[in-house]
Amino acid sequence: MENENDIKIEKNDNSIEDLDSKENQEPPIEDKLKETEDKFKETEDKLLRALAETENSRRRYEREIKEAFEYGGFNFAKETLPLLDNLQRAYQSIKNDEGFKDNKDLNKFLENIQIIEKDLITIFEKNNIKKIDCLNQKFDPNNHQAMLEMVNENVEPGTVLQEIQPGYFFKDKLLRPSFVAVAKKKEVKNDEKNEKNSNSSLVDD
Repeated sequence: MENENDIKIEKNDNSIEDLDSKENQEPPIEDKLKETEDKFKETEDKLLRALAETENSRRRYEREIKEAFEYGGFNFAKETLPLLDNLQRAYQSIKNDEGFKDNKDLNKFLENIQIIEKDLITIFEKNNIKKIDCLNQKFDPNNHQAMLEMVNENVEPGTVLQEIQPGYFFKDKLLRPSFVAVAKKKEVKNDEKNEKNSNSSLVDD
């Protein structure tokens, strides 16, 4: 009997030791709290990123809608400009044609073309399509496109001397640059430079 009791006691002692070892294996409460806090911060960070992306998408969508309302006619305006160009070319072509000079109805016909041109320009201005003022202005690569250079000593180099094709704005956006001729200084040849240098050296002597 005593041996049986001893065995039971030993078993009970072993079970107590097993419980103690399991309790020792569990992480302390501080580690659990730290792990929970890290997961919470990670979730919060993901949520904030998602909210930021949503807000950016909303702002981008609102900006696109605003631009669509404000500049929705940009392409239409750009495609309409050749109508005015062709009308102005037709006017100049007919006016300079020798075959029409003896026609008594020429002036009346040209006046009608001018009326149509003015009406078209008025429609453009009402729809925020405005011509760029470029003559005698400083060349601006943002609004002008230089087609040729002309020697002119009476103005600063880079001054627009001639408008080859008018440019236009649609509201504050460039619809088409002005094609222009720009002033430049006369180039001094090497012979002239040498002659000037020799003359200056004689004066010094």
